[in-house]
Formats: sequence, C-alpha cells, structure tokens
Amino acid sequence: MAISFTGLGSGLQVSEIVGALVNAEKAPFESRLNRKEGNLTTDISAAGALKAALVKVQESMSALGEVDNYQKRTASGNDDFISLSSNKDAEPGSYNVKVDALAQAHKLSSPAFAADEAIGGGVITIGSGDNSFSTVLSPTNTLEDLRDQINNGPYTGSDSNDAVVATIVTSEAGQHLVLTSKQTGEENAITITVQDSDGNNTDVGGLSRLAYDVSDADPANHTTNLTEVNAAQNAQITIDGTLIASSSTNEFKSVIDGVDITAKKTQGIDDDVSTLTVKENNNNIKAGLDGFVKSYNELLELSKKLGKSSEDGAGVMAGDSLLRGVMSKLRQEITNSVDLGDGNSLSLSQLGVEVDRYGKLSLDSARLNEQVENDVDLVQKFFLGENDDDGFAQSFDELMGFYTKSDGLIQNRIDSKEGQLRSIDDERVSFARKMESLESRLYAQYNSMDLLVANLNSTSSYIQAQLDNMPGVVRQSK
Repeated sequence: MAISFTGLGSGLQVSEIVGALVNAEKAPFESRLNRKEGNLTTDISAAGALKAALVKVQESMSALGEVDNYQKRTASGNDDFISLSSNKDAEPGSYNVKVDALAQAHKLSSPAFAADEAIGGGVITIGSGDNSFSTVLSPTNTLEDLRDQINNGPYTGSDSNDAVVATIVTSEAGQHLVLTSKQTGEENAITITVQDSDGNNTDVGGLSRLAYDVSDADPANHTTNLTEVNAAQNAQITIDGTLIASSSTNEFKSVIDGVDITAKKTQGIDDDVSTLTVKENNNNIKAGLDGFVKSYNELLELSKKLGKSSEDGAGVMAGDSLLRGVMSKLRQEITNSVDLGDGNSLSLSQLGVEVDRYGKLSLDSARLNEQVENDVDLVQKFFLGENDDDGFAQSFDELMGFYTKSDGLIQNRIDSKEGQLRSIDDERVSFARKMESLESRLYAQYNSMDLLVANLNSTSSYIQAQLDNMPGVVRQSK
C-alpha cells in the first residue's frame, strides 16, 4: 500500500503530485517503446518462420544433389541358404546360386594323456595361415600347461597367437588337447612341428606325439600324430550351374560384380537353387521430388499468410520486399529449363512437377517414371550436372543459401532487429535513470516550496500575534 504525505507547510499532497508528474512523463515513452518492441518481436518471429520453411525446401532438394543416391542396385533373393547385398557396380540381371559347402575351421585332437602325465620337453611351433608362434616346454609340463601356454603365452618368435584356440576334452581314455584354427578355410589349416628333447621330432614318443604336418606335397613326408576332427574347408558356391567360386570364409565379395553373397546353409539334391536378381533402383528421385513438393507447398501457405493484404486484415509481412523477392526467385527457379547439351534440356515440369493457378505444386508420378525409364542418365545430369556438383540441385542450393545461410539475407535482418531490441532495453535503463532524477528534482522543489510556505505561515502568525498585543488595539468580535 502506497503512503502519501501532506506538505507540512502547504498542506499539499506532495508525493501524489510528484508521482502524477513523473507518470505523465513515463506514459508516452513506455507506450512508444512497447509498440516498437512488439513490432520488432513480430518481425523477428515472421522472418524466423520464413527462414525455417526455406531451409526445409532447401534440404528437400539437397537430397537430389547426392550422386550416391542415384542408380542404386537392389539385390533380391535372400533365403535360408544365402544373404545378399549390392552396390552401384552391380548390373541388372538374374542368377542361380547353389551353396555346395560352407567354410570350416580346422580342428585337431591329440592322443589321450593322464591328467598329471608329463608330455615331454622341447619346443612346439604352431601355425595357421600367416600366423605362427612357438612355446617352450620343460620335461615336467603337462597337457594343461601346454594349453595355457598356447592360449596365454609366453611365446617365442611371435608376440601373439592369432592361429589357434586350445581346449582340453576329457574322455574315458584321458585328456585330449583339441586345437581349433581361429580362421576358417583351407589356407588356415593347422601345422604343428616339434623340436623334441629326445631328438626325434616325428615319432609317437615324448613331445613329438603332438606333431601334425601335412603341408608337403608328398604324402610320404606327412606327420599325423593328431587326429583330424574337422578338415580345413573353403566355402563353395556354383553360379548358373557351371561357374564355381570358393572362399576361405562364407562371404563371396564381388564374385558377381557389385554383389556380395554370404553362404548360410548348404543345399542338398532336393533343395531348390537360390535365385539372385539385381534391379536398378531410382526411388530416390520420386522420394526427393515428393519431399520437395510437400515442403514448397508448406512454404507457399506460410508466405500467403505472412503477406496477406485484405479487408480481413494484413499479414505480418504484407508488402515486405524480402517476402516478395524470395517467392519470386523461387517461382522463377522451379520453372526454368536447364540446357543439358546435345540438344537436350529438362525442367521440373517435364519431370512431372506441375503448378496450379494458385501456385501450388503437385507431382505426376506417371510422367516422372516415364522420363526415368527413358533416360535416367539425363535425369541424373539435370540434378547433378556434368561434374556431379553443378546441376539444378546445386544451383537451387546456392539460391536458397543466399537467404538461409548464417550470414544470409534473412539472418542479417533478424540480427538487425535483435540489435534494435537490445537498444530498447538500453533506452529503458537510461529513461529509468532520467525519471529517478526528475522525481528527485520535483521532490526537492516541492519540499523547498513547502518549507517556504511554512516559514511564511510562521511569520504571518507572529506578526498577527504582535498586532493583537499592541496597546489601543481592540480585537473585533468574531
């Protein structure tokens, strides 16, 4: 609750008078600033909405400016036996594929050993593919010691074991060392050579009981003291009944140009062969134009709302040259025909993008599909240009960027208006100080006046008292 004081000397309501005078100064100033602030805020909001809509149109067209999105290949035929993927190098066509064999890791099993049996001292070297390592055993080491050294080291001649995994399987006969190659395929077959402390590296005594080497072309030089559980095996497929391909893994990369095949299961005599079909996929063109048409129509509706000028009221940007300019440039751009050389030219309208009398766009899919089927290279050249970066999509992006970039026309306008808003805040602070000064000055003036009136009243009372006390003065009856 405000408290007002009456002037002691004058009887005037000083605080109310001062408050009224200060408010009279404030009212027109604050009204003007509030009106200006409201206009600036509205303009910033409208410009921001316009920029966002333009960015959406720009992004929808930029999807049509990516060369990797054109003339993709779709490979179909995934089933229980194969899975497929493809790239742009794949040519349209159809193939029969039969999985003859899956890749297999080499697996060997040792003879049986007692749990505490010493397996013999020496150096054992194990290789698979490009990896080979050695480990040293003392005469008292057991099969478990060898397993741990194979899996964890220490190694000699290599810093790591990328060749095999060692496990122990215990049967009724005893412990068996089982070695499995880490990689599948024939080239990753396991070879085990031994330098036995007893001097014989291939017999069935001491450490040489673990020797296995069939790498020599002459079977007479093979050492097979371990049992082969699973042979090292390549995957194999037959294409179109006659073309055989093999792989150390179950993946066949670009056996057919641009197509990767993964074998999942072998096909028996009674199983149907798999059918692989490669088709050209240009869905990106329709998807891109659909997105462009939708985003442009949304922009069109926004521009009509912002630029409306009728008896019902005016839009925020009615008569604004920025709005008129950008929409005029857009309409001109989307109706332009692009010369593609050799007497060829294309425009969005020839690709099925139609404009009605209200400026709204629609896409004639039949006309677009016909153009794509007739000459997809020409359509791609229209959007990408001769060098994949100077076509319609690039030109459109540059036009939009003039308005939408961080230093573009619209953002510069927003920044300018925001600067004006900040200056209004500064004006308010400065004016508040001015009003404080005015209020202080008025209080000082009214207080001085009040003191003067009080002094005059006091003098008047004194003089009246002196006159009343003079001899011969007769007081009149009231």
